[in-house]
Amino acid sequence: MTTVVIAPMLVVLATAVLTLLFGSYPRLRTGLALAGTAGYALAVALLAWTVVLAPGAPGIATYQVGGHPAPFGITLVADGLSAFMLAMVATVGLASAIFSTRYVHNIGYDRRTFYNPLFHVLLLGVTGAFLTGDLFNLFVWFEVMLMASYVFVAYYGGPQHTRAAFRYVALNLVASAVFLLAVGGLYATTGTLNMADLAQRLADPAAYGIDPVPVVGLFGLLLSVFALKAGLVPFQFWIPSAYRAAPPPITALLAGATKKVGIYAIIRLSFTVFAGADVPVSLSVPGTDLGIAGASPLAFVGPVLFAMAAASIAVGGLGAIGRPSIEGVFAYSSIGQVGFIALPVALAAAATSEQFRRLAVLAALVYALNHALAKALLFLAAGAVRSATGTIAFDDLGGLAERAPALSIAVFVGSLALVGMPPLSGFFGKFLVFEAAIRAEAGGALVVLLAGSLLTIAYATRVWNRGFWGAPSTAVTDARMDRVQVAAVVALAAGVLAVGIGFDPVYEFAEVAAEAALDAEGYAEAVDPGGEAA
Repeated sequence: MTTVVIAPMLVVLATAVLTLLFGSYPRLRTGLALAGTAGYALAVALLAWTVVLAPGAPGIATYQVGGHPAPFGITLVADGLSAFMLAMVATVGLASAIFSTRYVHNIGYDRRTFYNPLFHVLLLGVTGAFLTGDLFNLFVWFEVMLMASYVFVAYYGGPQHTRAAFRYVALNLVASAVFLLAVGGLYATTGTLNMADLAQRLADPAAYGIDPVPVVGLFGLLLSVFALKAGLVPFQFWIPSAYRAAPPPITALLAGATKKVGIYAIIRLSFTVFAGADVPVSLSVPGTDLGIAGASPLAFVGPVLFAMAAASIAVGGLGAIGRPSIEGVFAYSSIGQVGFIALPVALAAAATSEQFRRLAVLAALVYALNHALAKALLFLAAGAVRSATGTIAFDDLGGLAERAPALSIAVFVGSLALVGMPPLSGFFGKFLVFEAAIRAEAGGALVVLLAGSLLTIAYATRVWNRGFWGAPSTAVTDARMDRVQVAAVVALAAGVLAVGIGFDPVYEFAEVAAEAALDAEGYAEAVDPGGEAA
């Protein structure tokens, strides 16, 4: 049982090493990369089935690296939440890997040799972040993920790519420093970084001699770091340039996978670690009646995260409407769409009802799945258009629906999924987010969601009218679509449709994931039975 927890990491690490060793043999390297990604997907499926979905499954499993017990050793934890996120990443990763088998032929030989190893190192960092059971190793896996993404943003080496990489690296280096500062502060304050042990100690700070006052500020630092990783306003500046600079298969991974690491970290720490903390919050703005007060750090998370989510929906939607290219629209759209994911998390943090929290976290997870599938689809489609026509600027496009009907139908499906049309995956995600806002009686949230939905319709319509409708332009007339690239995009579109039509098992999986996020006691018991080491 414990070995299955580490299986996805071992598969992707082995693939990274093998593709590096055989980098001089293009066909073998490509075959290894594709087989390794498929093996990773199978390992994730095995983990999800064995630990979470099978009849009588335990719901949570741990792996103590080196046999050292928690909280002193390195702990890997697989539960419903991490399994759900890994399934999302495996799906997007496999589609991106298939697309990459043809896309790498369009880049120089020297870049092709390290593309696949870096691709799998990126997957390794994401996987480690979802499975780690302590804060310091969450920092380590963030850095592994970022190291690979730094190279991919600067991959082509042009002036615009260098500028995008500089901005991306600078912001993330600052975030990493803040992350490390917060981790060090929490260790100095609580004496532990193991998430399960941290939750136990914060639930009774007096018993462990913990001063609870600094904890809120340190959690605020962590929240800012995770918001930057997720691309929430006001930390969204790196997204448009980085997404345009990276190769399209990597952009699909950045939007579909690495962004979700930030969302995952917010959910995991907010509800598994800090929800039960006996750490009162009392913050106020001098000279005003404005302030935040509550019995736990979640009183701080709720309003702050809500403001970030609302601003992201507005900034992303308005920014997407005026972009001159397909990639530009989709990049700004990612800012807005992540706001739809974060908003129900904010409502859950502000609530005290366990039942409502479960609904709100469930809504966020279902919407995150839709965003991962739809946005990966759209970025891969943009890459296919660029490969075939040499451009993604609206002024040079038109008539793609006539020239590439299969690709166009897939893009239409992805766009409708973002809008939230039934029976696609986006309908259920948006329905649950609206339901959470209605049950919370949050009028402001409903206004934001409605405005964001209208903006989504506006920029999705613009992409279709400017790029796919009308008479074919010269670039489109001369285009030759790559069948493998189109197949990867169509497969994701089929996935979006399949999730919508067969939503019941997806809902049950997401419900298990939401329950796992809120079950701090079960998490602590699985990692450190009896709390003996604490």
